[in-house]
Amino acid sequence: MVPMVRMRPLVQNLVDALGARAPSPFAVTLADGAVYRSGSGEPAFTLVFRTEAALLATLARGHIGLLESYFEQQVDVEGDLGAAFATGLMADIDPRLNLLDGVENGLHEWRHSNRDPAQAKANARAHYGLGTAFYKLWLDDPLLMYTCGYWSEGTTTLEQAQRNKIDHVCRKLRLGRGERYVEIGCGFGGFMFRALETCGALGTGVNTTTEQVDWLRAQIEQRGLAGQLTVREADFRDIDGPYDKVVSIGVLEHAGRDQLAEVIQAHADCLKPGGLGMLHFIGHVGHHDTELFIRKHVFPGGWIPSLAQALIEMERCGLEVIDVENLRRHYAPTLDAWAERFERRWGDIHALDPQRFDERFHRIWRAYLVGCAEMFRSPADYTHLFQVVFSKGNVTRDNYPMSRAHLYETG
Repeated sequence: MVPMVRMRPLVQNLVDALGARAPSPFAVTLADGAVYRSGSGEPAFTLVFRTEAALLATLARGHIGLLESYFEQQVDVEGDLGAAFATGLMADIDPRLNLLDGVENGLHEWRHSNRDPAQAKANARAHYGLGTAFYKLWLDDPLLMYTCGYWSEGTTTLEQAQRNKIDHVCRKLRLGRGERYVEIGCGFGGFMFRALETCGALGTGVNTTTEQVDWLRAQIEQRGLAGQLTVREADFRDIDGPYDKVVSIGVLEHAGRDQLAEVIQAHADCLKPGGLGMLHFIGHVGHHDTELFIRKHVFPGGWIPSLAQALIEMERCGLEVIDVENLRRHYAPTLDAWAERFERRWGDIHALDPQRFDERFHRIWRAYLVGCAEMFRSPADYTHLFQVVFSKGNVTRDNYPMSRAHLYETG
């Protein structure tokens, strides 16, 4: 073990370099009691290293070493966790410079590829199969939407933001009474229930997560909606059709690098000629690796495409892109609401299954929710949230409005 005293100059240099870009003052405390400060005034947070091993892991592997030490309770963050992530995002350190992280990221993508439908199902269940009781404690009630809300002016609650989002999508797709649409990756069915209530549209949900499918089927039956809504346990490779419309909210990020062309082709294949669809997805601006932390600890098999990559595949499939909207700014308040509820209800979450929902899980999910909120809020990041409306074949003056006014007609 390298004596900690010999690492002090390196730590001081790193603190000074990061402090020059940090949005707020902070402090670092080492296991031997040494304290380093950056900026003037009270620190927004203090990074506390409990062991020398945690410091070495951070120096060797950067933010991955730091995060994994935090998960193992070898590092603590005292103060504002959001400020800590905001500072990290301003570090402007290219993850490709860390060879170990790059190798692990590549191996993880290969091992968890969604090329095999069975592996794709296992990847989805690892995250979305944690149980309805878990998600009910911190998602919006009663729709349980686990995607970015729409915080139009005057919106004050998560519930309102999620209703806004569904209504916004319905207007974009011109969903009407009696129309048949398929929702790829329907989650807990919140979109389907509200679209039926507000538009009278008839939905078929496709979902590969057994736990969500079982719950949603029971809900459809209990509400007496079996003749209007259905759900199938399948992934995008098994969609039937054709449908009048297709909705895809938060699914493209889970298809995988090798499946991008295939999943977008599936969206095109399930549409009638002239039908409308929408892809709502997290996308990069430019070509970047998907964050190892998210892949390894939160979403196995996940891969974030760039907007350009998605548009190229849509063009290849003969889809006309009608509208592209960037909702990046709407994801930060959505994640803020989730993080606040998750933390407030942590005792109830832990009680559901103390072995599964242990302190390590707590720290991983805190880092995921708070860190992603700061990522979408950051002026320096390249991860955005896009809604792309498309048509199977070119629209005309007769079948689609000539302006965007219909998107904001809420009466």
